Amino acid sequence: MLLAIVLIAVGAYLLGSIPTGYLLVRLFQHQDIRTVGSGNIGATNVMRSGSKGLGAVTFALDVLKGAIAVTLGMLAGTHLLAVAQPRNIEALAALFAVLGHMFPVWLRFRGGKGVATGFGVFLVAAPLAALAAIGVFGVVLAISRFVSLSSIIGAASFPIFAWLLIAGVQPPFFLAVQAIVALLIIVKHHQNIRRLLTGTENRIGDPKPA
Repeated sequence: MLLAIVLIAVGAYLLGSIPTGYLLVRLFQHQDIRTVGSGNIGATNVMRSGSKGLGAVTFALDVLKGAIAVTLGMLAGTHLLAVAQPRNIEALAALFAVLGHMFPVWLRFRGGKGVATGFGVFLVAAPLAALAAIGVFGVVLAISRFVSLSSIIGAASFPIFAWLLIAGVQPPFFLAVQAIVALLIIVKHHQNIRRLLTGTENRIGDPKPA
């Protein structure tokens, strides 16, 4: 059983750790995204590097790798951990996929902030709650034009929606992972929070500094 848990966790981590933004910018713009803008490898910074198309593809692929990690984790779990609670297996894969994105071994553990990958993992594990949280993200973004604020509020809202919208039993580990992922995403935005408080955070549509 322990070996099966390790295999699912490692597999989810490796999938999550694929640095899609870094690879796309390196391939199509011949740049290291870590030297551009905020230095983050996520979709927002890729977009700000000068390519909205690459930013959109980065977001889609980050969502996809999270969804695939949980789906494959569940498939492996049905064979290797038949006695385990399915939602615990989903939670295990979800947590390690997000950790892989945030702390990829390939980039010296300096990855993204986990918003897209977090959405992807819970789009499989808790679809209604994930869609509700991304809806909150969209509303806050439309009002504020701050991607960071929208991400923080969307992440914070997810465990609440999960509690309200997920039917059936929610094991303690499943509940804990919801809160842990939300907290990790918020903590990863600590620099953005500092800029929001000081009024120096960039909004979508703001002109680039000269």
